[in-house]
This record gives sequence, structure tokens and C-alpha cells, in this order.
Amino acid sequence: MASSLTKPSAPPGEKTFFGHPRGLATLFMTEMWERFSYYGMRALLVLYLVSGGADAATGSQGGGLAYTAATATAIYSVYVAMVYLMALPGGWIGDRVWGARKAVAVASVVIVAGHLCLAVPTSLMFFVGLTLVAIGSGLLKANISTMVGQLYNGPKDPRRDGGFTIFYMGINLGGFAAPFVIGVLGETVNWHLGFGLAAAGMALGAAQFLFGSRHLSEASNRVPNPITMRERNAVVVKTLAVIAAVAAFYLLVGVTGMFRLTLNWALIPITVAGLLIPVAVLARIKRDKDLTAEEQTKMTAFIWFFVAAAIFWMIFDQGASTLSLFGDGKTSRDILGWEMPNTLFQSLNPLFVMLLAPVFAAVWLALARRNRELSTIVKFSVALLVGGVSFFVFLIPMGMATGETKVTMWWLVLIFLMHTVAELCLSPVGLSLTTKMAPAKYASQMMGVFFLAVTAGDSVTGILAIAGLDLNSQGMVALEATAAVAAAIALYASRKKVRSLMGDVR
Repeated sequence: MASSLTKPSAPPGEKTFFGHPRGLATLFMTEMWERFSYYGMRALLVLYLVSGGADAATGSQGGGLAYTAATATAIYSVYVAMVYLMALPGGWIGDRVWGARKAVAVASVVIVAGHLCLAVPTSLMFFVGLTLVAIGSGLLKANISTMVGQLYNGPKDPRRDGGFTIFYMGINLGGFAAPFVIGVLGETVNWHLGFGLAAAGMALGAAQFLFGSRHLSEASNRVPNPITMRERNAVVVKTLAVIAAVAAFYLLVGVTGMFRLTLNWALIPITVAGLLIPVAVLARIKRDKDLTAEEQTKMTAFIWFFVAAAIFWMIFDQGASTLSLFGDGKTSRDILGWEMPNTLFQSLNPLFVMLLAPVFAAVWLALARRNRELSTIVKFSVALLVGGVSFFVFLIPMGMATGETKVTMWWLVLIFLMHTVAELCLSPVGLSLTTKMAPAKYASQMMGVFFLAVTAGDSVTGILAIAGLDLNSQGMVALEATAAVAAAIALYASRKKVRSLMGDVR
């Protein structure tokens, strides 16, 4: 890695950013500010949803939407699911309609508009803002990584891996800083001030992207596979037909009064779609007759990893819902007389990633040199096991925090640490695995397909919450922990079968 970060690797006369193409600084800052706005808003989301009137005894500001914890968890789960679901059409738009650079520019403006809507203190604008942020984040996420790759002279450029390492540091820097600014001010002063600061952060990211885009590769301006007029018309017709059908259904229900319109009428179709679309996408690829026999078997193996990842993200993403609600009401956060704002728990994961990622990389490299590196199957199994055990650990403070009793905040610090360890065993490994196992026909789409595991996992938690199951209860936490551990055991027990399906991929 060190060699890829040094200036001698750069062509003579080229403007560099730590020895890398100057455009990497533009993309680094864009991603950092986008993650700053996203994670800052996410840190506030569930707390704002459950907040009601101001509490004079505790000094809480109130002013939220006063939903139940179950409804807030459902909304949060649907939102995160949609962000990753939108990455699929976002990638399609970048590949076939606008090109990556224009897609990211438009996405940046959409995200700013979304956060500005969130800053307006009405429930209607809140949901409009949430929708815009989800659409914009999916569109940006699908295209910005593509532009990082375009800065280099193909996959064999020795600076490429180092460039992606620097780029992903922007994600964690933004995620780490956001709760200290957006989270703290939003939680302790005014929710909508926090949302407004998220808009300001993304606006800075959008401005520097537009200003610095001249340093990007010309390839980012090109549309790799332009859509034909016939295809464009077909897409427009199908999109309008779906919109018309949905609008007609809700209009019929509202006008006739045959059912009482509630928030669930919006949440249920979205969560069901978030679960069915990943299944449909995998099924379509699996049934493609253009795939070779070897690609077919690799896709079968990929489905095993996809399901494992969905179960993992189902637990991991509750860090900003179930764990956040527990931290807000059931933990003592006193540090030398200072009460730590609850939103700062959301800084723990990016902090632990920055501290532990180099350690994990060194461990994997050391094991590989000794020809003892853990297989991908084992790493996924470990991730599921640690994730499941983290929720078994969570049961301990949940059992202790009865009535007015609060537990030490260090329980949550431990759980977030376990989540990060599990993430480092699964997320980067899964991304690498996806590039290796992708059928040639779907090489550029499979990364978006892997992100659908997040959509599937969060859609499951959304469906459970909408169904009336309390994800914040000990029973549900125990059930999810058991499911993750059982999945880890099942995957490990099937390792020989899965390994045979993987072919030459390890």
C-alpha cells in the first residue's frame, strides 16, 4: 500500500493528491461531505421520530413527530433499504443516460434539496426530504466509485488500490465527524438545525465537486452504453404507468374511504418491494441462458453469501435504531460530569473502522504469506457469529435496565466494537468476492446487486416492525441473535459444498 501512496508512481508533471491523480481529492471530498450529511441525519432520524413534547424535568427539546419506537424503527429501516435499492437504478442511469459525472452532480443537488426539506418543521416536508435523500444517495453511491476507477490507467495501475483506500477513508471521516456536529446540535439544540447543517455540508460537497470536476477523467463525462430512443420511450411509459397505477390506487382508497389511510399504507408496499426486488434480480441473473455453466454455479454460491450478508446487515443497521433508542433511554452517559449526547454513539463504528482496518489488512496479509489465510466462507461465518453474539451480549444490559435503572454506556461501546469487527470480516471481503464471482455479462452491475443485501436485510426489519413486533424487546433481540448464529453455523457446515460451487474463487 505504501508504494501506491508515493509521488514517484505518478506520471511526471501530473498534479497529484498524495501521489494520486488530482481528481481523487475532488471525489474524496465529495464522498466525505455526502457521508457527513447522510450519517449526521441518520444519527438524528429515529430520535427525532420518537421525540414528542419537550420534557421540563429532563430538559429534552421535544418537537419531533412523536411516533412509537416500532413505527420509528420501521421508517428508519425502510429509509436505509431504499438508499441501497436506489443504487441499482442509479448505476443504470449513470451507465446509460447521463454518465457518471452528471449523475453525481444531479445527485448532490437532490441530496441538498432533501436535507433542506427535512429542515422544514412539518411532517409532509420530512417525508419528502427523506425520499429525496434516499434517491440522491443511491444515485451518487452507484456512480462515484466508478469515477475513482476512471482516474487510473486500468486495473494494473499500481496506484489504484491505494487510491480506493484513500477514497474510502473519506467515508469514515465524514461518518465520524457528523455526529459531533449535526448529531450534537440536532439532539441538544434543535432537530431542524441539525438537518439544516446536513444540507450545508452536502452543499459544500456539491460546490467543490462542480469546481473540481475539471480534474476528473474525461471518461466520467461519457455514457458507456447509451440508451436508444426506443428503450427510453419504453422506460418512460413503464415508469408513468407504475406512477399512475399507484396514484389511482391511493386516490381510490382515500376518496371511497373503504380503508383508513395510515402510514403503513406507504411503508408496507415499499418494504415488500425492498424484499422482492433483490430476489427478482438474483432470479433473473440466475435464469439467464447466456451464462456459462461455471458462471451459473458461481451465482449459486453467490446467493449463499448474499443471504448471509442480508442477515448480517439486518443486525448491523439497528445500530442507529434499536441501539440508539436503548442508548437514549436506558444508559448512563456521564463522562467526568459531562453527559455525552446519545448521537455520539454513531461515531463509534467509523472510528473503529479507521483504527482496525489497517490491523485486519495486516493480519490477512500475514496469514496469506504463511498460506493460512481464512477462506471467504470462514470470514463470512465469523462475521455472522460475531454479529449474532453481539445481540446476545445486548440482552445483558437490556435485562439490567429495568424500570428507572440505567446501565453504563460501555455496554453499547462493546457492541459497536463487535459490529465493526464483524463488518471488517464481511463487507470488504464481500465486495472483493463480488468482483471475482460476477458473470462477465453482469460485471458492472453485480456490485449494485451485492448492495441489495442491505436492502433485503433492512426490509425484513421493516416488515417485522410494521407487523407489530417490537424490535426493541428482549425477545426479538434474542430471536435475531439466534438467527445470525444459526446462519453462521449453517454456512460453516456447508463450506465444502459452497467452496465447490465457487470454482477457482477463494
